[in-house]
Amino acid sequence: MSTTVWFNKVHDLLEMIKFSHTVFAFPFALMGVVFASLASGRAPSVGQVFWVCMAMVGARTAAMSLNRIIDAGIDKDNPRTAGRHIPAGRISRLEAWLFVAAAVALLLLSAWMLNPLCFYLAPVALGFFVLYAYCKRFTSFAHVVLGICLAAAPIGAWIALRGDVGWPVLVLGLAVLFWVAGFDIFYSLQDVDYDRSKGLHSIPVRFGAKKAVLLGKISHGLMVAFLLFIPLGLPLGWVYYLGLAVVSGLIAYEHQLVKPDDLSRLDAAFFNMNGYISVTIFLFTLADALV
Repeated sequence: MSTTVWFNKVHDLLEMIKFSHTVFAFPFALMGVVFASLASGRAPSVGQVFWVCMAMVGARTAAMSLNRIIDAGIDKDNPRTAGRHIPAGRISRLEAWLFVAAAVALLLLSAWMLNPLCFYLAPVALGFFVLYAYCKRFTSFAHVVLGICLAAAPIGAWIALRGDVGWPVLVLGLAVLFWVAGFDIFYSLQDVDYDRSKGLHSIPVRFGAKKAVLLGKISHGLMVAFLLFIPLGLPLGWVYYLGLAVVSGLIAYEHQLVKPDDLSRLDAAFFNMNGYISVTIFLFTLADALV
């Protein structure tokens, strides 16, 4: 296989899992690193930060690849997703499974390099990844399970540095859970008719578009509330609160983009705004920790 073919295949694999969207969860994993450092009073080593990042890459790659494999049949039947790599034939199932194996190996190696508790908990995370991929087949609350999967990022980073679990990072995990659940509810609005016709489940299918949008907004309100609570347990000050104010403004703008009867700006709300939100809260948190 030529170099060009290899490059194109790697490009397709990364595109299949929307690797660029790692920005959604990566900043929260790094926030877990900052929180653990503040709690312990010492900075992480370069090696710890490196392996946390590698674990994050492995976990997200495994999760997205598993989702694409498990949902390939559904994706092929849905006009919106029929062009995805597996149903379109650009990536074979074997190639996707090999990609999963490599990602799982990276996750397990990274967890082992961090500490034993991370290594022992890694299979639990993998179990939730598989569970999420099947959730839409039997429950309307797949959005919550996805939130749990991404909430593991900051909690895992804290465990990596400290070897325990503290309540500030659990609160951050809850904030991430409700943030993810909220925007995933918005994202699922575009498949309501298809999901309903195929007996698939989601909040919009169960409650309708208007109530789903309201529940998404409530979820994001809970996210902000949990983020407000965190400084009670960590030495965070006005820079963190300023960042939270900016994030609240971004969330409010995101909600203006999503209407039950107008999804024309849904991609901007989902892809752009949520990337800005996660990066913003991390940068302000880091700045607060450094001042």
